[in-house]
Amino acid sequence: MKMKGFEYLEEELQEMKEYGLFRTLVPIESDQGAKVVINGQEVLQLSSNNYLGLTNHPRMKEAALKSVEKYGAGTGSVRTIAGTFSMHEEFEKKLANFKHTEATLVLQSGFTANQAILSSILTKDDVVISDELNHASIIDGIRLTKAARKIYKHVDMDSLEAALKESGDYRKRLVVTDGVFSMDGNIAPLPAIVELCEKYDALIMVDDAHASGVLGRNGRGTVDHFDLNGRVHIQVGTLSKAIGVLGGYIASTQAVRDYIIHKGRPFLFSTSHPPAVTAACSEAIDILIDEPELIERLWDNAKFLKDGLRALGFETGISETPITPVIVGDGAKAHELSDKLLSHGVFAQGIAFPTVAKGAARVRTIVTATHTKEQLQEALHAFEKCGKELGII
Repeated sequence: MKMKGFEYLEEELQEMKEYGLFRTLVPIESDQGAKVVINGQEVLQLSSNNYLGLTNHPRMKEAALKSVEKYGAGTGSVRTIAGTFSMHEEFEKKLANFKHTEATLVLQSGFTANQAILSSILTKDDVVISDELNHASIIDGIRLTKAARKIYKHVDMDSLEAALKESGDYRKRLVVTDGVFSMDGNIAPLPAIVELCEKYDALIMVDDAHASGVLGRNGRGTVDHFDLNGRVHIQVGTLSKAIGVLGGYIASTQAVRDYIIHKGRPFLFSTSHPPAVTAACSEAIDILIDEPELIERLWDNAKFLKDGLRALGFETGISETPITPVIVGDGAKAHELSDKLLSHGVFAQGIAFPTVAKGAARVRTIVTATHTKEQLQEALHAFEKCGKELGII
């Protein structure tokens, strides 16, 4: 029997289908490697955030398995009641040392990390100043605070300075930026942002989701990449992308850690990470230190694909990182390119409004350290064939 009441949702979904924007989830039937199995067919994976291939690293899998045998499948509680295992605090100390900060706190995801920090440390007496292309988790975190908010034009330092000048009467000014912008692959001009924040006595927060494990020495992120250690008040990152597992973290001072433990609702009301997750994340930090060649291979592969796509005539925007968008413009055409690529053995997802602006739809590619040059050349051949068939190049 069909339940009544959701006709308005069905109408909107039907409209999405008519415009070619409705998408279904794509189940992967294998591990997350350079190649994956979809609908029984092996295809090249160019949509994963598994930058360094750590999801399948033997040391990661061994650490996860050993921890399950010793500590079980779950923790059974939130951190503040009975869900803090010694391994949680040991990992956070290791992570703080890696990030060159006084302390860290691990949460369930990068999304909840942004919500926890933004919703808790700001009041109606404060103002948050955010880049207009910041991640959705930052936007939603800002929505949860009573602080005033200002938006500055994307990576525009004149616009940022104007916002800082206009907000001198607030108790605290917090400037928030992505370190690497997830849709365009460009890097925030962090040195200039830090200088402005120091000039106007503002706090600065960097979301390093796509920089953790990718930029900086041994993957320490954009702060380390620009030699700004000790000058950025809050760093947020994920353990779900280059680190290869699950989670988010806040790297800052001991005072910030203690405050979030007491006031951060996503931390207070979510069960702690299971032992396998924590053990594998901890092992990942050791691998970043022991195997820096993974990051070197990632960047070499990124340059190969980026150069190849540009040589074919594709528009790749302002990307400076392993995130390389193939910008098509029309949302339906971006999805059509994605579907056609899959039929030619390449899994590269189309992304359209509202994830990106209308008229800026693209197929977003991300290479990994585990791709071979032969595989990437295969991908370029597929892009060339499909791009010409659709009149994109």
